[in-house]
Amino acid sequence: MNPDERVALVTGGAKGIGRGIVQHLASKGWNVVFSDLDDAVGKQLEQDGQGQLKFVAGDVASESDVERLLEETLSWGGHLNAVINNAGIADPETGPVEALSLEHWQRRLDVNLTGPFLVTKHAVPHLRKSRGAIVNMASTRALQSEPETEAYAATKGGIVALTHALAMSLGPEIRVNCISPGWIDTRAHQGSAEGVPPLAKSDHAQHPAGRVGVPDDIASLVGYLISPKAGFITGQNFVVDGGMVRKMIYED
Repeated sequence: MNPDERVALVTGGAKGIGRGIVQHLASKGWNVVFSDLDDAVGKQLEQDGQGQLKFVAGDVASESDVERLLEETLSWGGHLNAVINNAGIADPETGPVEALSLEHWQRRLDVNLTGPFLVTKHAVPHLRKSRGAIVNMASTRALQSEPETEAYAATKGGIVALTHALAMSLGPEIRVNCISPGWIDTRAHQGSAEGVPPLAKSDHAQHPAGRVGVPDDIASLVGYLISPKAGFITGQNFVVDGGMVRKMIYED
């Protein structure tokens, strides 16, 4: 691959927000390696990418899988300019804390928090060479919660803290930022041809911005944060939620 071409690595890129990021970056001229556990959907997205996309199946919670992911990224792309740590277990509800098993708690930590650490650990030597950037995906649940979401909230709070710690350790060669999405409607980004029914007007109306988010709301910010235009931005958490964390809500 041409050394002047930009190469990004996106974890959890076959579905949801990650799929939106992969497609957005490819549309902006990036060559994108993406990982996921869903082999069939990942291979189909790679095929649709017309040579710009490379799929690598694997689990970010496994260090051997992560090492293989970086090896295949460098073999295919030749270098690495950006990492987007997006992979995660998205279901926040785990039931009453007194019934939450250590196994379920630990699996969320392994995927949502240890995964980004492992990918970053093995990507850093290559990002230093390119003076690249990292974007970690947290959640507004790092800042506010519903009941019975302790494991998910803990991992996303950890991502916010990991981000500013990495920014201090890796700068100035590597910039590290974080995005905390709110409600993002990813139903049309699951790799299925089936249509999805529209959301209710009330779903959109509860947001100060007037609508529920879509994956490109996140992907476009990712594209900016890994670009030279964001060269003075590092260690930050960007909340993208249509204004919901700033909204006071009282029950009638």
